[in-house]
Amino acid sequence: MRILSIQSHVAYGYAGNSAAVFPLQRLGHDVYPVLTVTFSNHTGYGAVRGPLIAPDDVREVINGVEDRGAFPTIDAVLSGYQGAEAIGEVVLDAVARVKSANPAAVYCCDPVMGDVGRGFFVRPGIPEYMRDSVVPAADLATPNQFELEFLTGRPLSTVADVVAAAEQLHRMGPATVLVTSVLTTDTPDGEIQMVCSSPEGRWLVSTPLLPMTVRGGGDVTRRSSSRIPSPMDLGWHSRAPPRRCTRSSPRPTKPASRRWRSSRSRTR
Repeated sequence: MRILSIQSHVAYGYAGNSAAVFPLQRLGHDVYPVLTVTFSNHTGYGAVRGPLIAPDDVREVINGVEDRGAFPTIDAVLSGYQGAEAIGEVVLDAVARVKSANPAAVYCCDPVMGDVGRGFFVRPGIPEYMRDSVVPAADLATPNQFELEFLTGRPLSTVADVVAAAEQLHRMGPATVLVTSVLTTDTPDGEIQMVCSSPEGRWLVSTPLLPMTVRGGGDVTRRSSSRIPSPMDLGWHSRAPPRRCTRSSPRPTKPASRRWRSSRSRTR
């Protein structure tokens, strides 16, 4: 696949394109990274140095990629951290132009806004812009649990709540929703989960919750999932393939024609 990745860049650590490009290349994809910011480090560290890249400059880089005749060959557009609403407008314009050149292309939006325990870490107005303008244009959205709560305006206490919120997000636009960092009353002790919902069904993935804080881990997971037309091609990688099974308990209320499935993979 050829992927236009419009995201942040950090010099110290791994986040945005700094976290996503190499894993995608290792998966065999061609990546065209376009930077929206060049920061010294992830904003989670607190103090940050470096510039937001002007929207017109971001647009010029994208225009240059188009000049090379690449748009008809691009299979997916990715977006992540957006420092200003104007960057979002550049992203949406790029998505429209890529899809005009290749109608089969998909748009994967990681609505980076905040996280549990940290709250929002983007400028005021960005969360609302992501909710009202960017996410509805996406084919695939990859919010964490905190972001999904904001996007849908509902608290998420159980897996059933997460599934219902994913259904609500479908109605806003994205056909596939991948929810990361899921911790609910249903989550087993010592584990952390992801939920995927698509027209093909729903999947729950549980992995060990390690005693460490990792910046950029979500970027790698979400970008690896961006190439999927189907949730079973999500890029979960473990020593054994994920096992699909019927989830017996707790079971969320099932809308008509929906199936609840779960997959569990453990890292050894």
